[in-house]
Amino acid sequence: MQTAEFIRVLDREGHLLAEAAERAGTDAKVPTCPEWQVRDLLRHTGMVHRWATAFVAEGHTAFQPPVDAPGLDGAELTTWFREGHRHLVDTLNGAQVDVQCWHFLPAPSPLAFWARRQAHETTIHRLDAEAARGGTPAEIDPAFAADGIDELLLGFHARAKSRVRSAEPRVLRVRATDADDAVWTVRLSQEPPAAVRGETGEADCELAGPVAQLYPALWNRLPFPAVRGDASPAALWRETSGVV
Repeated sequence: MQTAEFIRVLDREGHLLAEAAERAGTDAKVPTCPEWQVRDLLRHTGMVHRWATAFVAEGHTAFQPPVDAPGLDGAELTTWFREGHRHLVDTLNGAQVDVQCWHFLPAPSPLAFWARRQAHETTIHRLDAEAARGGTPAEIDPAFAADGIDELLLGFHARAKSRVRSAEPRVLRVRATDADDAVWTVRLSQEPPAAVRGETGEADCELAGPVAQLYPALWNRLPFPAVRGDASPAALWRETSGVV
């Protein structure tokens, strides 16, 4: 996917998140994040949007901590969220393609990184808002879902801070049943998970299902569609893969 496509997804997902949050109300519990109410979801995502915007707009080349969200609630909080989301989308759309700023995963460019990261950040939290609202969630494009699995397995969990560790080596396969090329092999050990795109060797456990269901499931927003073989690597993932 190209940067412009990620920005379009980010634009759409932020609107869907805000609409779901408004319908749910800021007091509503978020089933996919049991410690949160909708107000916490809006404050967190709005804070992250402003944090990302600052790197691109101000050209920070070193890490900068995010600024705490204000103590707003109700309609004022939703308006604050919408304003930050709009500013992020406009900043990414207006940025020079060669803008230089800090980013934390490998990417073709800082701009490509932030567009992709914020599109996925916002999509996952849109699902949280829709879980609080209830009803049928909006669909996720399969190509975008596959990219999100790439980012999670080959990006986030390749880092030393991943907590997915296994005392005994295990191989976890992730297989989309609706796309021929959407297969990942994840080797679990006492080191950070080593993931590659494709089917490599035998697997102890396979997670299988439509790619748009596997994507939120790997982010612990849905149950795994199907677990085949030894279920312990799937349980390990569920218990330790939360991104911090």
